[in-house]
Order: sequence, then structure tokens, then C-alpha cells
Amino acid sequence: MTTKPDILCIGSVLWDIIGRTDLPMERGNDKPGRIARVPGGVALNIAMTLRRFGLTPALLSVVGDDVAGRDLVAACEAMGLDCGTLLIDASLPTDHYMAIEAQGTLVAALADAHSLEAAGARILLPLADGRLGSAEAPWRGPVALDGNLTEELLAEIAQSPLFAAADLRVAPASPGKAARLRPLLEHPRATLYVNREEAGILTGTRPANAAAAAEALVAAGARRVLVTAGAEMAVDMAATGTLSAVPPPVEARRITGAGDTFMAAHIAAELAGAARAEALQAAVNAAATYVSGETG
Repeated sequence: MTTKPDILCIGSVLWDIIGRTDLPMERGNDKPGRIARVPGGVALNIAMTLRRFGLTPALLSVVGDDVAGRDLVAACEAMGLDCGTLLIDASLPTDHYMAIEAQGTLVAALADAHSLEAAGARILLPLADGRLGSAEAPWRGPVALDGNLTEELLAEIAQSPLFAAADLRVAPASPGKAARLRPLLEHPRATLYVNREEAGILTGTRPANAAAAAEALVAAGARRVLVTAGAEMAVDMAATGTLSAVPPPVEARRITGAGDTFMAAHIAAELAGAARAEALQAAVNAAATYVSGETG
């Protein structure tokens, strides 16, 4: 693409392999269901949703120069995503994520994002070499950043002049990686998107609901947080006030990617000029529709 992207999506770009069944499952079960391979990863999930809202996201990540990587880049370009700043590394395999869902809940998942971790700061080169910015003239637009990066790289980003003017929107990727976001917790330009469990990990607390989780994060130094709790109330808390919204009731048919959809829909609404309350409601509505299986 030759046009300037509307937003940068930094983090995991990989293949999702998702198995879903409408039957209940317990450990050791073997049940009939459907298995699909689809483009995924937090950064890519966010980018795909932003594209559906008419925005042009650029991907900063890594894929291998292998069949999986070439197929993934082709799929991303077919969706209209900007892959011009994507690192292609012949020495690394393309990353994968594998999950099993039963009756709309996650049974188990494995994230193989080792190539992203190995690539490290090399994925950020376009922000330094003038393609998207430099230390002297940093990127000034929004950035969606996910916690699949290493804690060391996230700590560098928290102090980097390359991000000094960016509107940082940050997600942990999963509860298992939530602690990686601690270097960004007190960043003056960061908005954190977490669920209740991830908020508890970040703050060392056990919040009873989304509001308590948001309070704990703000008390720990966060500038602004959006906390979700599944079908319960979602909260947007900042110094300018606290808002809440309840998702519409739906039958859950899938879960992987719901948080990414919430975050992307919220960012898209705010970039379109929506007020905070309107943007929060748009985000919970989009996530509920996604969970119901009606879109995406």
C-alpha cells in the first residue's frame, strides 16, 4: 500500500487452528466438531476487525519465508491489510496458535509465538528508519500493541522515543502473558484493555468484578483502562470519569478473538469521533455479536 496507515498493529500475526464443538468436554474427551485454520494472533485479529470498520491498519510483526508465511501474507493482503512493514525471516517458522472450544467456552489453548519473540526489536525497524517514523519524528497516530512481545521489548517500548507521541492501546494477549505489561502500566499515553483475570494478575489482587479490577489498575498507576468480564459489565475508567456498559445477551458459540474484537471496535469508534459512552457501547455490542458467531 502507498497510503499512510490509520493505525499500527504490533504483535502476533499467525495462523489460528481452532477446534469447536457444541458438546460438553472434559479433560481427555474426544468429541466430534469442526476444525478450522484461519488468520489470527492478537495484532492480526485487531487489524482484521479495524479493516471491517473501514480503517487501514499496518502490521508490524514477523512471519517465516515458508508456505505458512506466504499463505498468511497473501490472506492479509487480500483483506486489504498493509503488509509492507511486516518482517519476513527465512530463518524462522511462521507462528501458530491452537485452541479447543466447547459450547462457546475455551477448554485449552497453546500459543506458539516463539518466532515473534526471537525477532524481537527487528519488527519495530519501520518506526525508526523513516518508513513510519524516527526518533526525531516519531509516529503520532494510534498503535495497537499486544503482550506476545517479550517483557524486555515491552519495557524498551515503554521508554522508547519511537513511541513518545503515539496513542498506545495495549492488550496482554492472555492471562498467561498479562504480567508482561507491567512496564507499560504507568505509561502516560497508554490505554490498557484487559479482562478481570488479567487485571488481577497485573495488580496482585482478586477483583470481584470489572469495576473493582479497573479501580485496582488505576490505583496502580494506569492512566486509562477498559476492563471486560465476559457477559457481565464492561468498564472504562480514567481520570475524566468512569463509564460502564452491559453486553447484550447472546448464546456464546465461540470465544477466541472476542477480546480483540472488543478492543478493535472501541478504537474504531473513538477514531470515528464517538464519545466515550458511545464507543464503549459499540465495543460491547461488537464483542457480543462476534461471540454469537454472527460475524467474522
